[in-house]
Amino acid sequence: MYQFSYAEIMEDGVADAKDRERQALDRSIELLIAARDEEGYSRATIEALFYTRRVWIRFIEDLRQPDNELATELRADLISIAIWILKECEKIRKRESANFQGVIDVTTIIRDGLK
Repeated sequence: MYQFSYAEIMEDGVADAKDRERQALDRSIELLIAARDEEGYSRATIEALFYTRRVWIRFIEDLRQPDNELATELRADLISIAIWILKECEKIRKRESANFQGVIDVTTIIRDGLK
């Protein structure tokens, strides 16, 4: 029978969480690229914005939790980035912007930082 230390179990939990976060960001990037490449304001745009907003709102909720183990300054920086992404998504939704690439680039940087 295998016996694992608490630290090993927690490390696996963190690795699994990071993997899920990477997958969510990958999906967001895929949807944003599809929306960027469509002509006009399409169903792809709606789907990309809805999904991206849900992901970043969830990240903000997680980052605000007192038991989140990231450093306070890093959490604040990530929340600021999330707020920027949400604002950009809102501008795109209102057709005031088409800055898909900016959102894609920032999301890609965050995703790559999870490795």
